[in-house]
Amino acid sequence: MTAAPLKARTLLGDYPNTAALKSGAVASPRLGFDFDDVKLPQTAFKAVVRGEYDIAELAIVTYLQAFAHGRPVTLLPTVVMAIPPHPCLAYNTARGRLGPGDLAGRRIGIRAHSVTTVAWVRGILAEDYGVDLDGIHWVAFEDPHVPECVEPANVSRAPAGKALTGMLRAGELDAGVVSVSDQQDGVLAPVIPDPAAALARWRERHNAQPLNHVVVLHRDLARAQPWVAGEMVRLLQQSAARAPDMPGADSIQSGIEAMRPSLDLIIHHAFRQGLIPRRFAVDELFTM
Repeated sequence: MTAAPLKARTLLGDYPNTAALKSGAVASPRLGFDFDDVKLPQTAFKAVVRGEYDIAELAIVTYLQAFAHGRPVTLLPTVVMAIPPHPCLAYNTARGRLGPGDLAGRRIGIRAHSVTTVAWVRGILAEDYGVDLDGIHWVAFEDPHVPECVEPANVSRAPAGKALTGMLRAGELDAGVVSVSDQQDGVLAPVIPDPAAALARWRERHNAQPLNHVVVLHRDLARAQPWVAGEMVRLLQQSAARAPDMPGADSIQSGIEAMRPSLDLIIHHAFRQGLIPRRFAVDELFTM
């Protein structure tokens, strides 16, 4: 008699590279999924950190903080979502041109202090454009996903009921970390000039990709059923192979060595920004 597959409570976003897995077109005889119906995975990241899922998507900076504070999740060597950070810092064109050299003393809206895209943007501003991050007033709209994360003094909370893009369009913020889709009407535009060219130079210089969301296992599952890690990576690789032409496909990486330069770099930024207490070695992030 064939054993029934292990059923895992799973959080995974709807992306071209996950579609085949979520639809069942890519499947495993050993591992099944009870996918949570969550439209935006980041809204469940606090639950992931608390250990409420067997398998889950999670932002890499959130994972670094969860790892630092002993939360019951362990990293798999695979990326499911990556966003180029260079176009995401935007300003309101109606208020005049704003470049990286103009950010001192400005108010920049961010979803939360520990958001991975925000960490990438801050690292790029500091290291590529010489911006003093302490000289910026950061306005956050959400708490960090890991409660031990301490926000610095130059981070404040946005007024209740306000939205980041709304404040940016109303002139209540000087800039904000927003999606590229929020900039389609031409009112908002990237602070970093020619962000596509800047991204290409950044990738070449660091040999890295701007990874955002990775996949984690509950530590108890990883230890009790060590085969699950490899099976999950295999399934995600097969699913991603069904979407080779998706935008940013080169950033959807698998394998520790393929991810190592990107992980090294985000660890560097997270430590420099006070998000984690020390520089972790890449290999220790995968401890079961």
